[in-house]
Amino acid sequence: MTQKMVNALQTLGASGLKVSPLCLGGNVFGWTCDEATSFAVLDAFLDGGGNFIDTADVYSRWVPGNKGGESETLIGKWLTSRRVRDRVVIATKVGAQTELGTGLGREHIQRSVEASLRRLQVDTIDLYYAHYEDLKTPPEETMEAFNSLVRAGKVRALGASNHSPQRLTDSLEASKREGLARYTVLQPEYNLVARSHFEGTLRELCEPEDIVVVPYYGLASGFLTGKYRKGQPTPSSPRAAGVLKKYDNARGWGVLEAMDGVSKKHGATLAQVALAWLVAQRTVVAPIASATSVAQVRELLGAFRLRLDAEDLRALDVASSREA
Repeated sequence: MTQKMVNALQTLGASGLKVSPLCLGGNVFGWTCDEATSFAVLDAFLDGGGNFIDTADVYSRWVPGNKGGESETLIGKWLTSRRVRDRVVIATKVGAQTELGTGLGREHIQRSVEASLRRLQVDTIDLYYAHYEDLKTPPEETMEAFNSLVRAGKVRALGASNHSPQRLTDSLEASKREGLARYTVLQPEYNLVARSHFEGTLRELCEPEDIVVVPYYGLASGFLTGKYRKGQPTPSSPRAAGVLKKYDNARGWGVLEAMDGVSKKHGATLAQVALAWLVAQRTVVAPIASATSVAQVRELLGAFRLRLDAEDLRALDVASSREA
């Protein structure tokens, strides 16, 4: 264990934002977390030294009866009721299908940011992501729209999520060519059982461009917490079937076996091992993980008192690099 405090904030690359080493995922708010539970989770995260919260305008549109924006609305209510806006860094996204439309065109971005600001009850969004790449809209148009938000003080920093190396490159070149605000943060899917999308071209692009990484699905939708076990009953969860479809294979079970060894060695939980592995990776600053209880929040924050040694990292790398 290290002596590093959970609430020791670090700079999020060129964005200049000061964030905790864990970003709390807001996708569960308004889905598997009602308002009271969401508030309790957010309170525990802040009390435990966390300050970085991730959401999106589309969360949680997929739930029957929801319209999208439920997560932002709950976070906004919490921010206002607790009067803690100056203590947190809020990240949200635009680009997924919502009632206002989809994509990264100028008009859609302008309409969407105003809706997000209203729901969050804030004057400025700290980090605004392009949620998905939009190949129908020229990158110059997208970056000009984002730049106008930065200049107007509605957004502090920009990030890209779910972008290919080519689209990220095109966007960065457009910003440089036109003298516009640029992406400084990347949010890809990345964890011990999903490495190939990020490692390689995408990561090699981030390093020279001074782009830091805030990966999502840090716990592989709960698979890396150990609640899924080969030959055991499937957990009762809305996501369980989809999780097993992706990770019920030799690599998935092999990773859990390697994690069990590291967990036992350090007296840590599997979730803590998964997050500690992520923060040990190049360019990663703060992995995203969701929690649906106060106990889970405390467990996740405990990951940042864990230091994996070279032997641990080798064992996890071997297991996670095998064929599925």
